[in-house]
Amino acid sequence: MAKIKYTKTEQKHQQDSLKQFNRFLPTLQLKKQQLQQEVRLSVEKLSVNRAARKEALEKLSGVLSFFCEPSEAERLTSLVGVRTIATSSINIAGITIPVFEKVEFADIRWDLLHTPWYTDECVAALKESLSLRAEGKVLEKQYQLLLAELTTTTQRVNLFEKVKIPECKENIRRIKIQLGDMETSAVARSKIAKNKSQKLA
Repeated sequence: MAKIKYTKTEQKHQQDSLKQFNRFLPTLQLKKQQLQQEVRLSVEKLSVNRAARKEALEKLSGVLSFFCEPSEAERLTSLVGVRTIATSSINIAGITIPVFEKVEFADIRWDLLHTPWYTDECVAALKESLSLRAEGKVLEKQYQLLLAELTTTTQRVNLFEKVKIPECKENIRRIKIQLGDMETSAVARSKIAKNKSQKLA
């Protein structure tokens, strides 16, 4: 506990600090609750994405037999080019987090007459798998940012609840006792001085 001065000025400073902590604490607690809810939602979204990725891979494995030939695999993957991964951002509880929009694929065309019948299916499966993977990375980033902010906010709530507010209350209590003792002592000294002056008179 920091050293305090036993004065009325210090008492007022401690009371002002206590008021400030009590005013900010509900806001921090509200932010903590909101972040806890957002972290839960983020975990659910990640879980849904992982399940969808697993399903997409299973679908892809259905056409993977066509990828056995290295040259064929190369040809099919060359038909899928990622141009950009489009994201936006939103503000949640005071922090900016990325939001997945879509994967923009390069417009690669192929001759339908001179390519195997399974090309369309393979390309569609590859695009779906890549989109889900890109979305998963953004969701992971969201989760990490929300979790970091929740950790910081929880630490602040604990600091206010368990350290700062009890410390201020204790300091105010100690200052009041000390000031009371000093006042009592001053009154006693005053009476002694008055008695002495009366005896001398």
